[in-house]
Amino acid sequence: MQIENTSGQGKLAVVPPEIDRWNWGAFLFNWIWGIGNNTFIALLMFVPFVNVVMPFILGVKGSTWAWRNKRWASVEEFQAVQRKWTKWALIVYALMVCAFVAMFFAVGAMLKDSEPYKLAQAELIQNSQVQAALGQPISLGTPSGSIEVSGPDGAARFEFSVSGPKGSGTAYVEARKSLGRWELTGMAVDDSATGNRMSIK
Repeated sequence: MQIENTSGQGKLAVVPPEIDRWNWGAFLFNWIWGIGNNTFIALLMFVPFVNVVMPFILGVKGSTWAWRNKRWASVEEFQAVQRKWTKWALIVYALMVCAFVAMFFAVGAMLKDSEPYKLAQAELIQNSQVQAALGQPISLGTPSGSIEVSGPDGAARFEFSVSGPKGSGTAYVEARKSLGRWELTGMAVDDSATGNRMSIK
């Protein structure tokens, strides 16, 4: 017995149970998926606050709406197309995550090679207060934060982990560049074990 193809018949069309399930393509690609599947309610993604819940609504209702709003040759074609949407959405999101991670490490590497970081490193390693709290030798982690330079002037704000045989903590650094020369303007280390803050500069 051949099952009637009800796709594209509007909101009263019966949706085959095998496709009435969560749609990852609709959830991840939301408004782009909506345009490609004649489901223009997905454009509510551009409405503030509504766009917070809309991806989840599309994930739940997307397959139903796509079946009713567009003519499909068969259930099999519909499922194949939706799998492609899911595949490409996952690829795009994976590339975005990789780009973010690469950017994070690139910024960290740039900061680690900067003069403000090297000044902070020298100050920390020789500081008796930090040595007493964390022990020796002291290891420094990769910094995260920002550094801006405009000609002979600039400013930097960053933080990084600090550890030694007796404990660990987080260092916070502020530095300023004036007339081509960097100087530390503020620096402190929070001891993870005690919660105490050691003012270095």
